[in-house]
Amino acid sequence: MTPFHLAFPVRDLEETRAFYRDALGCAIGRSSETWVDFDLFGHQMSAHLRPGTGTAENDGKVGGKLVPIPHFGVVLQMDDWQTLADRLEARGDVEWLERPMIRFAGEPGEQATLFIRDPSGNALEFKGFRSLDQVFAH
Repeated sequence: MTPFHLAFPVRDLEETRAFYRDALGCAIGRSSETWVDFDLFGHQMSAHLRPGTGTAENDGKVGGKLVPIPHFGVVLQMDDWQTLADRLEARGDVEWLERPMIRFAGEPGEQATLFIRDPSGNALEFKGFRSLDQVFAH
């Protein structure tokens, strides 16, 4: 699979650098005074300074739960997801939208999921699958 690229708005580059580096473990790539690139599990994420950026609303419904739209994140192997979930739960500064849980238990596409917000209010979802063959199962 090839990496995807996502550009997203942030209100402050320094707090964004700290969050993506320290909380999520992202390597920092190229940057300027108005943007910074991160390696998010092999994908290129570009945070662009937009001081008036807003917060995603909980207006989508998945598996009977409201989720923020828009949101972005990464699909991980279960072991990598659990490592990330443990890392985030050990921190006291994570804004949780949905703590780690299993969605669609016993069904095709069973997955672990968690939702957090970054310091700019961007909603992120991280999913874990025991087999990546289940990502598109229905």
